This record gives sequence, structure tokens and C-alpha cells, in this order.
Amino acid sequence: MNLDEYFRRIGFNGSYSKLDLATLKLIHKQHVMSLPFENLSIHCGERITTDLEVIYDKIVRNSRGGWCLENNSLFGWVLREMGYDTVTLGAKVVIDAANGCGPSDNHLINKVVIDGKSYIADVSFGMSSQVWEPLELVSGKDQPQAAGIFRLIDQGGVWVLEKTSRKPKLVNPEFNKLDLVNRKEKKEIYCFTLTPVEVDHFYEISHQLQTDPNSLFTNKSICSLQTPTGFRGLVGWTYSEVTYKPEEGIDVIDMRDISDDEIDQTLREKFNVKLQNKLQPVNKKVSYTI
Repeated sequence: MNLDEYFRRIGFNGSYSKLDLATLKLIHKQHVMSLPFENLSIHCGERITTDLEVIYDKIVRNSRGGWCLENNSLFGWVLREMGYDTVTLGAKVVIDAANGCGPSDNHLINKVVIDGKSYIADVSFGMSSQVWEPLELVSGKDQPQAAGIFRLIDQGGVWVLEKTSRKPKLVNPEFNKLDLVNRKEKKEIYCFTLTPVEVDHFYEISHQLQTDPNSLFTNKSICSLQTPTGFRGLVGWTYSEVTYKPEEGIDVIDMRDISDDEIDQTLREKFNVKLQNKLQPVNKKVSYTI
């Protein structure tokens, strides 16, 4: 870990001598604005690993992003190197409202303790469910952020992250019926316990998520990057630019389909992602909303 190299990658030029909440908030936001949430390796014939040094080289030195097992692992390493009191937690992503959380931990997050208070740092969920700043681990507290109002709910030792969203307004009417658009005002995102885990906890699920034909990540190629006004997303060939307008109670969604010839240029210009191998975009019918 070279902290200065990481900070250059996320465009952070400030001091990090104080291990306080303000510094944590700043680097958390810089991370999500600079390093995409993406699973493109699966669709480039590459193997995604849980090896921290490989993840570091990929994201910091080779202008890539990663999914949660990469981005949040990297961020946890950064926090430990800085000296923050932090542990890794496993979370279960909510499949749908009817079925609730999945059966196994398929999402990695970090818990950070500062001055006796605990916070959840998650720099890699992507799209409209991405928090820009850490969430205080307090049950039932409304925590407004750019994307909407987030809440952590303690349900007898199992914590649930939920979000209240604004109404979507599509610029292009032809995409109104597309199932990529979330129309639920309130949704649960994932659940977790406060039992710390090690990286080997995720070995099996990492393999499953990138090989199982029923996995979301084998069925869709996904790239997402937060922007000062919202976020950008690419799912298969569908490119979206979302602008948050809290004062109007809406999120403006500008969607369009791009061609194979536009994929590499879009990734470079809109996400600062430079692929070494050819991407085969995928967007099969499985449940997923931006």
C-alpha cells in the first residue's frame, strides 16, 4: 500500500494526519467519485481475485474500478494503513422485496470506529444505492445524502440498510418501461451483522458470483461512477446519466443505447476505465435497477 499513490488516484490532496470523521468523509466521497463500481473483468475473460496486491495494481495503477470485494477491500486496507480502527463485515444483498436478503454474505463493507462512534463505510455498491459518505451506525436515524434518505435499522442484531428515493423522470420516453428504472419509493438494500470477518470469508462467493450462470454479474456487464450531481451508469449497451434534483423531488434520467463501437470510448471518457482486453457487453433479463 502506497497511500500517496492511492490518494493521487482519487484526487485527494489534503492532509490525513487527523483520523477524524471529516477526513473519513472526504476520502470516502473522493473514492466513489473517482473509482467506478464495475464487474467488467468477468466479461473481458479476466479472473477477479481477493488478493489485495492484485486489487491495488488493478484499481490504483491500471485505471480500473471493481466490485465490492475489490473496492471495499482496497478502502479497508487504506483505512488500516492510515491508522483508523476498522474491521471488515459481510453483508447480504436484498434480492427482492418478497424474498429479502440472500442466503450468504455476497457484499463486503467496512465498520469504522471514531471517538467511540461506529460508522459503516461502503464505497462500492454503485448506481443510486451508493452512499457518498459513511453512515452512522444508529438504528432508525434518517441520514439524508445526495441519492436520497438512508437508514440503518437494527432488527435484533441484524442490521438492514434501507433507502427512500425520489421519483424518476426519464428524458427519453421510450425507456419508460425499461426494468432498469427503480420506481419504488422505499427499498431495502442489504442486511448485515457486526461480526468481523476475514477475506477468506468471501473466497467461495467470489468464485460463485463470477461463474454461476444465474448470478447477476454473469448476466449483466455493469459500470457505475458517482458524479457531483448524480451518477453515470452503463449496463450492457444502455448508458445512463442521472442528475439528482432534491429540490424538485425527482431524479432526471437520461438513457440511451450505444453501439459496440462506442463502448470503449464511453468507458474511457465517462468512467475513466481503460480495458486491456475486449469487453463483451451483456444485459440478460435478471432483476436489476440503477
